Amino acid sequence: MKKLLLLLIFALLLCGFKDVEVEFSLDDLKEYQKEYVSEKVDVCSTNKTKTYMDYRAITDTSSTQYKYIRDNMVLDEQTGFLVDEDGFIGVALGSYYGVIGDRYYFTLDSGVVLPLVKVEEKADGDTNGGCYHYSDGSVIEFVIDKDVASEYFGSYSNGLVLSGNYNNYSLFKGEIAKVEKVADEKKEDYVTYVEKEEVPFNNDDIFDYASGY
Repeated sequence: MKKLLLLLIFALLLCGFKDVEVEFSLDDLKEYQKEYVSEKVDVCSTNKTKTYMDYRAITDTSSTQYKYIRDNMVLDEQTGFLVDEDGFIGVALGSYYGVIGDRYYFTLDSGVVLPLVKVEEKADGDTNGGCYHYSDGSVIEFVIDKDVASEYFGSYSNGLVLSGNYNNYSLFKGEIAKVEKVADEKKEDYVTYVEKEEVPFNNDDIFDYASGY
């Protein structure tokens, strides 16, 4: 009985997420508007492969990534992505791209902007200069709930979501064209111009304007 209780507690720890409502839709990425100030950084690789890992593989409860996921991320129960309260999608990136919690805009050559937050780090020993994975060339590795993602995106004959590569999904298809690091500061609101009411043109007004000459 005691052993069963401990297993239940461990399962709850693995599944616990931040208790907030987050609105997230893949359709919003089609015309994504950047809300935050950002600064362009060098693209270390344009590779289009986009792999994934299950968040439940991160089991060290004392690790920065484990705590960050539980404190800041929410599981989107439709797609299986982990997203923060601003809709940034959780990914694993190499050490080239900052530390856990850093956020980025990755723009693909299709024009689609992916708002990403680093929630896991790829081991330097597995990457070239902390950039892309030696094994598959991937820079972006989504951190997901595989069970939920399989239901939404489908798994191929090899048993992997989208055959192990999110580049097989039309919205995520393409090479990395630009990367920007996101700051905490939001952009200033866009100025909305109100169209002035048209005033009928009167030739007699010309003489009024010319008075004094």
